[in-house]
Amino acid sequence: MGSRHINEHTPLLEPPGSRSPISVFQGRRLACAAILLTESLERVAFYGITSNLVLFLNGNPFLWEGTQASQALLLFMGVTYLVSPFGGWIADACLGKFATIICSFILYFVGMLMFPFITVTDFRIALCHDMKPLPLMPPECFNMSSNVTCPYRQPYCAPVVFSGLVLIAIGVGSVKANITPFGADQVKDRGPEATRRFFNWFYWCINLGAILSLGGVAYIQQNIGFELGYIIPTVCLGVSFLVFVCGRTVFITKPADGSAFTDMFRILGHSLCSSKQPSEPSLLRNEVKGVSSSRPKLGLLDSAKERYGGRFPEEKVEEVKALFKIIPVFLALIPYWTVYFQMQTTYVLQSLHLRIPAIFSKSSEGNSSNISALHTVSNTKLPAAWLTMFDALLILLLIPLKDKVVDPILKRRGLLPSSLKRIAVGMFFVMWSVVAAGILETKRLDVIKNGTIDQVIGNVTYNAADLSVWWQIPQYVLIGISEIFASIAGRWEAGFVALNWMHKSIFRQQGCRKHFHVLRCC
Repeated sequence: MGSRHINEHTPLLEPPGSRSPISVFQGRRLACAAILLTESLERVAFYGITSNLVLFLNGNPFLWEGTQASQALLLFMGVTYLVSPFGGWIADACLGKFATIICSFILYFVGMLMFPFITVTDFRIALCHDMKPLPLMPPECFNMSSNVTCPYRQPYCAPVVFSGLVLIAIGVGSVKANITPFGADQVKDRGPEATRRFFNWFYWCINLGAILSLGGVAYIQQNIGFELGYIIPTVCLGVSFLVFVCGRTVFITKPADGSAFTDMFRILGHSLCSSKQPSEPSLLRNEVKGVSSSRPKLGLLDSAKERYGGRFPEEKVEEVKALFKIIPVFLALIPYWTVYFQMQTTYVLQSLHLRIPAIFSKSSEGNSSNISALHTVSNTKLPAAWLTMFDALLILLLIPLKDKVVDPILKRRGLLPSSLKRIAVGMFFVMWSVVAAGILETKRLDVIKNGTIDQVIGNVTYNAADLSVWWQIPQYVLIGISEIFASIAGRWEAGFVALNWMHKSIFRQQGCRKHFHVLRCC
């Protein structure tokens, strides 16, 4: 028998709490950090395009109509979200998530490069040719009640602009469809708590990127120039791509193992077309002396299982059944996202027609000085895109508070609400956001009956109501609170109600926010 050292004092059983608890991210910090940094920089690029796109196309030398510029932004957002499920299918069925994200970043970057080029005169003329002169408008065209057919000018450089936007939209949609479940893959084996915390910090980083873009890039675009304003987000996207590529050595990657949606349609088609009812094998029947024990009721999809005469493994069928449990959650979130995206479109348009304060104001003497002063004031207005920062700032402040203080207290007391309840609370707040916007719009329309003021934003003159833009703050605050509840809870619900579907395509509809941030995809 070996002898013990006389100075050995280590107990065989250590008392509880004698060791510090191991972090749920132990060994995964580098992988998570790489994904969070990639997402933050990608959001800088995304908001660098979307935040002032209407202002860019309204101004010289493009001179698009306001409706045309707004439609371009809405088309961009629509393509982004329509592409998202397809990007998820490509990752699951063909390339895998890592390779799909790499290919998507390349398309994203090519589209981003077009915008710095078209801000330079020589490159723009080479790509778009010279702008055609504006058609002469007969006086009847300015009379809204006239039935005269007025000449229509095609948007200048539209093919190049739309090509760039579509490439960016495809890249954004595919990246957002896959980077969320790819991040979940890094921590999913650490349990629900690790995944919940990862989603909280993932959303925090989305909004950090949004604030950096809206606070810095949007100011540069509006008050300095779009050339530099588009170079910065393009560089950020390139750095984001490099960070993700370099993280390959620490990432947990998985090959494509079949699309969940493909399995869903095959199993559903088999169940609907099969004329046989699912019959339970006799070996599973527990009948004693003519009395049978209670058995679970077989559903429609059970007929597709091999054990009931179908041709699909039980695991695949159960995954599809789990997906059907998630679909109502996503359907319930459609009205939420419909309202949420007003923050990036109609809320911004509303702010352009309210009185936006100047950041700098200089007194002047003489006519020439007055002209200079007016030019300085008009080009140093508060960026209209800054209003969306109230949503992002609120999330940056409240998510750490919720993650570190509120949720642990509620969890210890057994009061932590379920995901569905949090989604319901989020819908309540987003409803009041749009109500606040409607009340403000009603007031704005009343004010403009007494006249409008001309305000120059960038190089575009807007007829605005003499009503402060700060009245929009409540609607942005309410939509920010709603996002903390509804958006994060929707992702979490998708991960754990659907059992082992955390890494499957159920994240595709939720991946683009911000979350489109927007977005914060989002």
